[in-house]
Amino acid sequence: MAKVLCVLYDDPIDGYPTSYARDGLPELSGYPGGQTLPSPKGIDFTPGNLLGSVSGELGLRRFLEERGHTLVVTSDKDGDGSVFDRELPDADVVISQPFWPAYLTAERLARAPKLKLAVTAGIGSDHVDLDAAIAHGVTVAEVTYCNSISVAEHAVMMILSLVRDYLPAHQAVLDGGWNIADRVSRSYDVEGMHVGTVAAGRIGLAVLRRLKPFDVHLHYTDRHRLPAEVEEELGLTFHADAAAMVPHCDVVTVNAPLHPETEGLFDDRLIATMKRGAYLVNTARARIADRDAIVRALENGQLAGYAGDVWYPQPAPADHPWRSMPHHGMTPHISGSSLSAQARYAAGTREILESWLDGTPIREEYLIVDGGALAGAGAHSYSTRTR
Repeated sequence: MAKVLCVLYDDPIDGYPTSYARDGLPELSGYPGGQTLPSPKGIDFTPGNLLGSVSGELGLRRFLEERGHTLVVTSDKDGDGSVFDRELPDADVVISQPFWPAYLTAERLARAPKLKLAVTAGIGSDHVDLDAAIAHGVTVAEVTYCNSISVAEHAVMMILSLVRDYLPAHQAVLDGGWNIADRVSRSYDVEGMHVGTVAAGRIGLAVLRRLKPFDVHLHYTDRHRLPAEVEEELGLTFHADAAAMVPHCDVVTVNAPLHPETEGLFDDRLIATMKRGAYLVNTARARIADRDAIVRALENGQLAGYAGDVWYPQPAPADHPWRSMPHHGMTPHISGSSLSAQARYAAGTREILESWLDGTPIREEYLIVDGGALAGAGAHSYSTRTR
């Protein structure tokens, strides 16, 4: 029998919800491009409920325990003696989320001789040392596409919020203020701006599609160029790399996975080539940007605003400089964990577990590492230190 160790974020401060703002979720027929939604043999949860916190358990307990397996769920993942570290040595499966990542470092993987499967309940498996996973024969899988549209919507919201300077205006209302001049002195229209995405995969392309009706000029860079008909449909300008693209853009949105080629990409040097007063939105991974370079660029006016919901480490410490830097629109890592997305990533996690426990192949598009190499979506999107 298998031991499944699941790391989820804490319940709400006031306790697990007994009711919700809306009844149910819209029904989707599939993802853009034809990929099917997660298709487990069954689910033991109500779509629209809070599943990503400890009490939600991704709806997995009944399924696993009825089959004789052990499920351990915790939010305690960091520091000496954490529950995660204590339970890891005899775990067969680890489930984690990008929003509350249990960092599977090389050291931790070396202390987990039984571990065979690491599942990301969501997308983005950079909290797993992929080189070490390959070396230890650990399969890494994620629920590809489950929250891509959720993140794309969040990115568009942040772009509009920064350009229109929405958050300070809302705060003025909360504070009882009404000075119009103060509230419009940093507010612009997005119409006519040049907006570029670093990476145009599922999330990046969804961002471009959602921005097209705003009558902006769209740019992108990606290691895989989009089909000519898509470029023509959206009026896209392709650039060979980020360095070639960002000088042309008023807004840059980052939608790339974190790997050796993207880590530290937005440093002082690259930011200096951007238009003065450009906006940077990063809903991908924090370490794609140099933490202190972002602070400096906001303080000296090179960037007019920075927004994102990705931090390093996660959760971010109380003194993280991105909490107090000027002109930011940061949120905790929530873009991909809407209640809508949770229903999909919980179902996809169960689908992966069903396949692994039954000895049947995991969907190719869910695979990041398998058989001692990058595989599936991982081979398309990631690189390792040796590749």
